[in-house]
Amino acid sequence: MKSIGENVVRIEAEALRQLADRLAGSMQPAFDAAVAMLGGCQGRVVVTGMGKSGIVARKIAATFSSTGTPSLFLHPAEAVHGDLGMLVAGDLVLALSYGGETEEILRLLATIKRLQLALIAVTGELESTLAQAADVVLDGSVAQEACSLGLAPTTSTTTMMALGDALAVALAERRGFKEEDFANLHPGGKLGKKLARVADLMHTGDTIPRVSPQTPMTDVIYEMSSKQLGITTVCEGERLLGVISDGDLRRLLQRRGKEVLDLAARDCMTASPQTISPREFAAAALNVMEQKKITSLVVVDADGCLRGILHLHDLWGTQMV
Repeated sequence: MKSIGENVVRIEAEALRQLADRLAGSMQPAFDAAVAMLGGCQGRVVVTGMGKSGIVARKIAATFSSTGTPSLFLHPAEAVHGDLGMLVAGDLVLALSYGGETEEILRLLATIKRLQLALIAVTGELESTLAQAADVVLDGSVAQEACSLGLAPTTSTTTMMALGDALAVALAERRGFKEEDFANLHPGGKLGKKLARVADLMHTGDTIPRVSPQTPMTDVIYEMSSKQLGITTVCEGERLLGVISDGDLRRLLQRRGKEVLDLAARDCMTASPQTISPREFAAAALNVMEQKKITSLVVVDADGCLRGILHLHDLWGTQMV
């Protein structure tokens, strides 16, 4: 016998499967039209819904905003008590109402028409007042709610959420929304840290260990020890020529002994070392370090000039290691 929990999930999963079939078939023209309308919106996407649909609407508005589409949630009851000023010419309204007859939302229709705003409706009743007023209607109908009484919005709000996600992702794809755009919109939290730029984490200025090709190895060792990054760059002016790491130094001492101390940096450096651009993501830098089995990356610009050093320890705070 199926457990209640399993039954709920199966009912909602079946509704999502049916929704996917509609999106691939009868609803595809309406969905494509909705995405095109969203893509042409010159203002904000204003998402509205009442009750449980309103909670879903808040999440959909947040998803639009986080994927590059300016969006906000409008509470329909608050709207008719002063918040209608949130609607301005150029906006697009995405209204969620399973029955399509939610009184608070229907009160908004006059203002939406007066401002000549585009209206997309997500509803389970395609002949409802809301559906008839909309420019595009997306069919969010379900065979049954997962609630044992068949009353509480469960399956219907799941399909609404999925449709909102589908619209947001399709619109982001249409606009060419990229990983770097996502990073710029998520500077905080774990996502922001994971998508941080190398330039935001690297050591710069006087904290960069740096010697010239002529620097005696005794001074090279002092520079490496004082900067405590396990490496030093070898530069001619700002141009990177090579690096000397703790590992390089150990191997040289094993092969040549104290003779190493009589050499200069140019004699001991590794030319053409592994480098990375300051514009790269921290995640990409970590991937290079893991593949090359190194703990430091030299950061250079497009002209090969030294800009910083990124150490593995600098990435620990990004929660990626």
